[in-house]
Amino acid sequence: MHSIIFLTPKDRPDRFPDPRTASDRGLLAYGGDLSPERLLNAYARGIFPWFNADEPILWWSPNPRLVLYPEDLRLSRSFRRVLRNHTYEVKFDHDFPAVIRACGQIPRSGQEGTWLHPQMQEAYIELHRRGFAHSIETYMEGELAGGLYGVALGKAFFGESMFARRSNASKIALTALRGVLAAKSYDFIDCQVETEHLIRMGAVSIPRDRFLDALSSALEKPDDRGSWTEYHWEYEHGSS
Repeated sequence: MHSIIFLTPKDRPDRFPDPRTASDRGLLAYGGDLSPERLLNAYARGIFPWFNADEPILWWSPNPRLVLYPEDLRLSRSFRRVLRNHTYEVKFDHDFPAVIRACGQIPRSGQEGTWLHPQMQEAYIELHRRGFAHSIETYMEGELAGGLYGVALGKAFFGESMFARRSNASKIALTALRGVLAAKSYDFIDCQVETEHLIRMGAVSIPRDRFLDALSSALEKPDDRGSWTEYHWEYEHGSS
């Protein structure tokens, strides 16, 4: 029997069960708050929040875990042609609030409403203000066409959500993220749970214990806390 603990906002921000003892489904705690301190402690333990607006805060660490190693990103021939056309511009941390709002507004197959309700959005915007959460944006004809956001700790990037208003816009942002993370020797992108889209692009499922071991190693390395607005990426022919 896997115990699920109840958290209050007064509990220490590091009060989480050992995720190695959680069920494969991954639910290990509920309650607490979305303070920056609690969120960062959760991510450092391989735990993330995911819940609907009418639910308490739910904390998860599923088994297996979907990860994307930067060197393993796969790009189709047709998408490489899109990248070579350069009919887009990629920016980093240019408009984080717009990206997270858009992620919350995009309809998802089989999902009613959004888990990215205002409480969640404000929590990650605060992490962004503190230099931990980052957005990668794709602009087409001067307008925000797609992007993604996530949290960076050590040499691990925790991908949270992505959106596209135009074809390939989110894939361009992911490719740009991969390029920068590879250049900065990041260990992996945590994609959390399986999706066919990410698996086609090279993400793989690994046992939770292996993920937690890799996370521990990644957190021992220096991070890139602060603004990423000065980051630059352009697709080079022949790169993956």
